[in-house]
Amino acid sequence: MSSSLLLNLSHQIHVSPSHPNKQSPLWIPNPQLLSKYPLLHQLSSCKSMKHLQQIHAQTITTGIFADNFVTSRILSFSALSPHGSLPYARRLFAQIPKPDPFLTNTLIRAFVSIGNPIDALLFYIQILESPLLSPDIHTIPLLLKACSEIPSLVLGKAIHSHIFKFGWFSHVSVLNSLVHMYFSCGSVDFAEIAFNGILSPDNATWNIMIGGYLKCGRFEAAHRVFDEMPERNAISWSAMINGNVQNSCFKEALELFRKMLAEKVEPNESVLVNVISACARLGALEQGKWVEGYVRRKNVEITVQIGTALVDMYLKCGWVEKALEIFDEMRERNVLAWTAMIGGLAVNGRGKDALHLFSQMQLHGVRPNHVTFVGVLNACSHSRLVDDGVTYFNSMTSTYGLKPNIQHYCCMVDLYGRAGLLDKAKAVIESMPMEPNPAIWGALLNACRIHGNAQLGEQIGKQLLELEPNHSGRYVLLSNVYAAEGRWVDVANLRRVMRERGVTKTPGCSFIDLGGTVHEFIAGDNLHPQSEEIYAKLDEMNEVLKSARYKPNKGQVLLDMDEEEKETAIFHHSEKLAIAFGLISSEMNATIRITKNLRVCTDCHAATKLLSKIYKREIVVRDRSRFHHFKDGSCSCMDFW
Repeated sequence: MSSSLLLNLSHQIHVSPSHPNKQSPLWIPNPQLLSKYPLLHQLSSCKSMKHLQQIHAQTITTGIFADNFVTSRILSFSALSPHGSLPYARRLFAQIPKPDPFLTNTLIRAFVSIGNPIDALLFYIQILESPLLSPDIHTIPLLLKACSEIPSLVLGKAIHSHIFKFGWFSHVSVLNSLVHMYFSCGSVDFAEIAFNGILSPDNATWNIMIGGYLKCGRFEAAHRVFDEMPERNAISWSAMINGNVQNSCFKEALELFRKMLAEKVEPNESVLVNVISACARLGALEQGKWVEGYVRRKNVEITVQIGTALVDMYLKCGWVEKALEIFDEMRERNVLAWTAMIGGLAVNGRGKDALHLFSQMQLHGVRPNHVTFVGVLNACSHSRLVDDGVTYFNSMTSTYGLKPNIQHYCCMVDLYGRAGLLDKAKAVIESMPMEPNPAIWGALLNACRIHGNAQLGEQIGKQLLELEPNHSGRYVLLSNVYAAEGRWVDVANLRRVMRERGVTKTPGCSFIDLGGTVHEFIAGDNLHPQSEEIYAKLDEMNEVLKSARYKPNKGQVLLDMDEEEKETAIFHHSEKLAIAFGLISSEMNATIRITKNLRVCTDCHAATKLLSKIYKREIVVRDRSRFHHFKDGSCSCMDFW
């Protein structure tokens, strides 16, 4: 069955063009064999195909090319060297009288390495059809990797049958590749069957199972395998930590990192980058600082990857000065590092600094990419720099030959919308070369809310509800538009539609990191162990705000209730609970840093400005779209968010 399947494949697939691989290492033979043929020493200094052809010609004229060892060296260079040529290697292979399995595997490896897995399988078909060629135990893992990259479960099963055909079902390395292939093709059941067939799994087997389960979203299974492992090495810990981060399980990743260090296992660069990323996503500054301290204590090199992760983490925690310090320290800064710094400055209300850094990036000869321009346009949007934003947007094409994508058009709609130029924002949407997505309409709807254009806001809001009937945020924005107009009947009707469609509003949730522990607050909850103290502080905050002539913005309440109930609801928002906890739990004059899952409401913004002045505290709030640095009664966003 499997042979016929592979043979049929040869009649269905066109052989794609090949390109030399630039990364795969060359096979290094025994030095004693090299000493037998001094001519082959020239390969170590070979930098071009012209030079290789000269060496090749000499091996033919001297007669040593008939030795498969010599042939393998020439073939390996042409197939796997960054200076080689795979088409040349294919022609060379066709001229070998008696190619051995090592030579055939070299060509298969080259196909897989350069991203032509179909060519690898087609070549395997030639091996099966030829009386001169035969696979060996090292052939199968290469073919399974090819099936993984396509990915093709059907072809993978065909190769699986060949494992039994050739009697290689007892080799762990072959079966490990089989398990990996099944996971790559999304077949967890077959991966488990293959795993259960391995009599003596090695460390690689267990690590493949962990990585496979995580890739397929089977977190409990991955943790079970991890716990059952007879011996856990750095790769095992790395797979678990990185897999959790990539699947947004940030708290779990940090807990695993702590356990890893407790077991005296040294983390590699990948683990450190992912752990720092987890701290960034959680806004866990204290834990991020500890990780940086660990890197310093262990004299770990601040590579461009680690440096960029630290810059991103400090920016996502609102500590701009520290991010700049790390950025200046970095010996190497690629486009990712510059982009992280520019985008971070933009969302922290440092738009002009972001644009200045972009100029420095150009002076350093680093070419910006699409993501860089998202940061640049955001800097202009959040700083009311409309003309600058238009200039940068046009320069993408005129100066850098970059075609703007949907994100850049969204930035332009946001730029005009925030500035109150709603007609121009709408004109951008109408002139786009692609269909507008919900994010673009959402940016315009938010602008309508900010500038009180209820007519256009209602029109866009209804259109958005048709596009995303299950997106709770769209209902909330439209409700805000209605509530600002006092249209409570429309607000009630919208809530009824939400109930009928089974849409629930995402509750406001705020996080604060103190003493290495992340504390979570939900609007109106009393689940925290210090809840009584928190609400006592909240009452005190309410009194001092009233003394400062603060008036609650009751328009933020999307329900038609009496004024006292509205005031209570507003003052129990999650960020106010987090601020109260920060005031009672941190040292005097310490900065309070909060992360919120939603946009900061107008009332909380006004109250936090006053609280920063009354309590003489800097309060940094990271909401869904940007950072707010509150200090001495003002905010870095200049009341423009």
